[in-house]
Amino acid sequence: MTTETATDVFEEHRPVLLGVAYRMLGRVADAEDVVQEAWLRWSGSDRGDVREPRGYLVRITTRLAIDRLREIKVRGETYVGPWLPEPYVTDFGDTVPDTAERAVLADSVSLALLVVLESLSPLERAVFVLREAFGFPYADIAAMLDRGEPAVRQLAGRARKHVEERRPRYEVDPARRRDLTERFLAAAAGGDLEGLMELLAPDVRLVGDSGGRKRAPLRVLRTADKVGRFLVGAARKSYSGLSVRFLELNGGPAVLFLSGGRPDSVFQLDVADGRVQAVYIVRNPDKLRSLAAV
Repeated sequence: MTTETATDVFEEHRPVLLGVAYRMLGRVADAEDVVQEAWLRWSGSDRGDVREPRGYLVRITTRLAIDRLREIKVRGETYVGPWLPEPYVTDFGDTVPDTAERAVLADSVSLALLVVLESLSPLERAVFVLREAFGFPYADIAAMLDRGEPAVRQLAGRARKHVEERRPRYEVDPARRRDLTERFLAAAAGGDLEGLMELLAPDVRLVGDSGGRKRAPLRVLRTADKVGRFLVGAARKSYSGLSVRFLELNGGPAVLFLSGGRPDSVFQLDVADGRVQAVYIVRNPDKLRSLAAV
């Protein structure tokens, strides 16, 4: 395999590798670093015996992501306020024409799921991502992780049970989520507390991630009354003069607020039964850098 061919092969599989790394880490910059390291290892290796490049590259990327995740956990980084994954631009376009497959991919990168995945061990998370998001056979995952297949199946079962017990239910239809998002924004911006309350589930949650860098709740807000009043007050104080842009983040419609052309914050809603179940707000500037060029 020539250097030029090796580059073409890697670029062909880069989206999958970045998808694996991001789902493992929940951080765009870390995922890109892992994929870059995978490229260095791929380009510097003897590729003569590689019969299935995709599996080989996913194995390298997964192991690097596991190492990075373990480093993060060992450092025990403290974080001010609630933590959310870094927003990740997803635009499947025509690359995923099948509606069912698109729904699976969208769900596998949702903010709600990635928050739950943070509580898994690195190995459990790797097995869950490879199996549930990318459909790798257990035998292939076992080879990638140097584990026996029975052990991998056990890890998968434990991870799946953990996720199912903690993952909130939400509507995946993008059109319905977009419609409710537009109505939600109009009510909040207009100071229409009554209209906003009609859109919020009684037990709605608001999770604000600023890392202590900008104004945002330092605790998760719960109940429609608290969330509604906070949003109306925040819209009145903080969001005048900001421009708004809709885009697809983490598999669903989201709103990017811009100040002077620069990302200020991201809003995304979880919707079920026609009501907003969760409001996610990301304001940490470090987590919005990747959106500057969107």
